[in-house]
Amino acid sequence: MPYFNYKEKRCFYEEYGQGKPLIFLHGNTASSKMFEALMPLYATHFRCILIDFLGNGQSDRIKRFSPDMWYDEALQTIALIEHLNCGKVDLIGTSGGAWVAVNAALERPDLIHSIIADSFDGRTLNDNFSDNLLSERTRAKNDLYARQFYEWCQGDDWEKVVDLDTEALLQCAKEKRPLFHKSLNELKVPILLVGSKKDEMCRPNLEEEYKQMSTVIPNAKVYIFNKGGHPAISTNAEEFSHLVQKFLSVDSAL
Repeated sequence: MPYFNYKEKRCFYEEYGQGKPLIFLHGNTASSKMFEALMPLYATHFRCILIDFLGNGQSDRIKRFSPDMWYDEALQTIALIEHLNCGKVDLIGTSGGAWVAVNAALERPDLIHSIIADSFDGRTLNDNFSDNLLSERTRAKNDLYARQFYEWCQGDDWEKVVDLDTEALLQCAKEKRPLFHKSLNELKVPILLVGSKKDEMCRPNLEEEYKQMSTVIPNAKVYIFNKGGHPAISTNAEEFSHLVQKFLSVDSAL
């Protein structure tokens, strides 16, 4: 199995298809497995690269997640791109992975061509983030399908992974840590902000948040699906893949 090293730990990744490199960044408590069923929609057009961030999936475990995890995972993404030595890449980040994608592009725009940021809250965590997180994680642990998803993504130690993730996110919210390590107006690559109107895991005014972000970011576009839930890449799978192909095509426009 392919791995690359990051701070003396091993990060797992795998590839599907050939063509322009497109890296998929998973959300919190998930892993690269969340994208596996979607690969037939992308692998005929792109060289798809899936990563498990440290502490998740088949990557090495760590004692704790950083409350700045989306920045640390951005550095892991940069390390993967450098390991692959494949030139500029495109990034799809979904849920927490969207913050990772933006941070990676802010940090190393020389390595990234463009970003699709899917189903995330935008510039800040919503006001009720901590209460909602605790409620959602408690519900999920008592839900058979959620537990099965966690175990499928993480393995037998899924509950420890989820608890560490929860602790880090609560600390991030309590300390009001910045979600981006640089100002969004410094983002030099094109970005497509995607979400679903019926996504109950994102803020209710998600479309308005995205539109406000697009006035700050030099080259941003917004697309909101009328149907589907969280994340849009999965719940609007075929339509999302077509959207990605158009956005990443030099000759096409949304």
